[in-house]
Amino acid sequence: MSIIEKAVERLEQLQKAGASDAPQTEILNEEGAEPTPAPIVVAAPSEGAPSTEPQSADSAPAISTSSANDRYVEIDLDRLNSVGIVTPNAPRSLIGDEFRIIKRPLLRNVQGKGAAEVKNANLIMVTSSLPGEGKSFSSINLAISMAMELDHTVLLIDADVSRPSVLNVLGLPPRKGLMDVMTSTDVKLGDVLLRTNIEKLSLLPAGTPHPRATEFLASDAMNSLLAELAERYSDRIIVFDSPPLLVTTESRVLATHMGQIVMVVEAHKTTRAAVTQALATIDSCPVRLMLLNKTQHAGSDSYGYGYGYGYGYGYGYGHGSKDKT
Repeated sequence: MSIIEKAVERLEQLQKAGASDAPQTEILNEEGAEPTPAPIVVAAPSEGAPSTEPQSADSAPAISTSSANDRYVEIDLDRLNSVGIVTPNAPRSLIGDEFRIIKRPLLRNVQGKGAAEVKNANLIMVTSSLPGEGKSFSSINLAISMAMELDHTVLLIDADVSRPSVLNVLGLPPRKGLMDVMTSTDVKLGDVLLRTNIEKLSLLPAGTPHPRATEFLASDAMNSLLAELAERYSDRIIVFDSPPLLVTTESRVLATHMGQIVMVVEAHKTTRAAVTQALATIDSCPVRLMLLNKTQHAGSDSYGYGYGYGYGYGYGYGHGSKDKT
């Protein structure tokens, strides 16, 4: 029997077995032995042409910075709670109650329910006179506390580009961010915004360090970016962790675009002269809330926050919990 006759006979056997519905590819060897499956041959794609071969997760190409998966970060909420930061999953706490009080006047202004209408009330800058007073700790707590509101989403921006700390406090590695948008035409704002497992909280990291960071933050490009943030995210509260007012000049530039400013003052350390000098640099902002940080209760070792606000400035005292920054 010839090879062709054997092939026909084999085909008839397959048809009788009901296997002809699926495509079959077989090769008979030259001696007429039983057929062996044909090897699967995948042609390499030509240069520049996309491959149609399925790829495993290990062999897949790197995800670009604009990928939705790459822009999602998981924050360890239990760790945050252990270092004294407000988290949605934690039971009611003293520090949580303090920031409920601190955020309330800010939210009233955002909602247009304050003593007067505030332009760009959703742009809130957290700063201090000098380093080490707890502004980053306060800005993170304020942003998370606001994100826990039912009717508001929050974007937290690390604008302290010379000494960024937001990602570090949140237990996250460095990422591209604000400075990359400022210094590269290939990086867009949407490429570096990070979604988090805190449902209504997003992050914009400080980004790649740059020797001329101060000049970029004081540039027209930064002014345009702030205008875009105010317009594009008009329904979102944007909290800026800003550099100290008496150490750098970029926070003073940022202040001219803000609707509200929270100035953190360290109790028993920051002098009245430093506070007065710092306030004089941000007199263009209509709302300045003073947050007295690291206050100590009588007969207690606990530290915490004081608060006060007004059109102009005010000093507030009281409350207690521990500060870490």
